[in-house]
Amino acid sequence: MLIGSSKKFRRADFASVVISEIMTVHSSARTDIAVPYDDSAGDTLIALNDIDLVYDLDGPQPFPALEAIDLNLNQGDFICAIGPSGCGKTSLLRVLAGYERPTHGVVSVDGRPHTKPDSEVGVVFQQPNLFPWLTIEKNVNFGPRMKGIDAHERRQRVSYFLEMVSLIDAAKKLPHQLSGGMKQRAAIARALAADPKVILMDEPFGALDAFTRESMQMSLHEIWTKTGKTIFFITHDVEEALLLSNRIILMYPNPGRIVEDIANPFSAMLSDTAPSDLRVSRDFIEMREYLVRRIKESGEY
Repeated sequence: MLIGSSKKFRRADFASVVISEIMTVHSSARTDIAVPYDDSAGDTLIALNDIDLVYDLDGPQPFPALEAIDLNLNQGDFICAIGPSGCGKTSLLRVLAGYERPTHGVVSVDGRPHTKPDSEVGVVFQQPNLFPWLTIEKNVNFGPRMKGIDAHERRQRVSYFLEMVSLIDAAKKLPHQLSGGMKQRAAIARALAADPKVILMDEPFGALDAFTRESMQMSLHEIWTKTGKTIFFITHDVEEALLLSNRIILMYPNPGRIVEDIANPFSAMLSDTAPSDLRVSRDFIEMREYLVRRIKESGEY
């Protein structure tokens, strides 16, 4: 009886400590947790100036998807776009990719007008979209071949990027022979092999299981660190944004607009801190709670 009572008291004490810690975080949350990102300090690769996008403009019910978007994507940025469903994240990606021409405003890539898809902007979707009749190495080879790169350099690129995503042993396999995570790594290798200036990613890990998702997150972070590529990444997962990006843009709907552009310090800590340790740190929890609260304040959560 005494032993049972002791266990109950220990459990109660532990629960009290946990609740106390949570209440402390909420009651003493800093107001300066979100530091605005200074995009004037870097070399701009893509610039969006005063972008509006209206679907069905001449129809009976025009829909304003984006309004007054001003955004610079700088060399080496890893930008995560977050916000409630319908806030225009995918519409913004489609404008960046050249799939949609804005109703108003100008998009430029490396100082040149950008009005249609081109090889300077690579895209990775939630579904890998590999050519099912081509082997993995031939899928990765496709972009460099379309750019007219000579065969010797293409072979070097294919081997380099398949090695980078740990798929060199799967080079001769067809897409249907790979797991979901392997297919997505192949899609990332294909985008990298074409050597675009910017890579756009529309929830690329959204369809993966939790274990594979975290593995892919760490792989992508390592690839970004090695290559220095500029990445624009859409996610609904606030923790994913905090772990991967150096910059987070928060969007609100009706019409889609950017309400915050925040510097994110946490991805830089992954070089010497495990993701599991970052997630339970006080600063990480405060930033996550701040972003979740801001998304809820949009009224569309």
